[in-house]
Amino acid sequence: MGFLKEFKDFAIKGNVIDLAVAVVIGGAFGAIVGSLVDDVITPLLLNPAIKAAGVADIDHLAWGAVKYGKFLAAVIKFIFIAFVLFLLVKGMNKMKTEAPPPAPAEPSSTDKLLAEIRDALKK
Repeated sequence: MGFLKEFKDFAIKGNVIDLAVAVVIGGAFGAIVGSLVDDVITPLLLNPAIKAAGVADIDHLAWGAVKYGKFLAAVIKFIFIAFVLFLLVKGMNKMKTEAPPPAPAEPSSTDKLLAEIRDALKK
């Protein structure tokens, strides 16, 4: 029974649940950015270069048996996902309000007394 209780405690912890939510949201976010690259960026910016190469779709770019078009599409998606995540994290960091540093604590009566003794000895 100890093993099941230990597993339950592990699974119920906030960190595991937060991680699961992050994975699901990350998958959905990846789909959104993938659509942005496939449906917006590629047709607007890359189609002229692809048509100049004589290919109808970036996925069909190949050099012999090497299909580098799929790799190129994956790299472009990665760069855009990383850039959008960078912008999101940067924006969230700006929104965070930092707490002011705590005021220095007033010296205790013992510290005050020791300081007076020190000053008296210096004289």
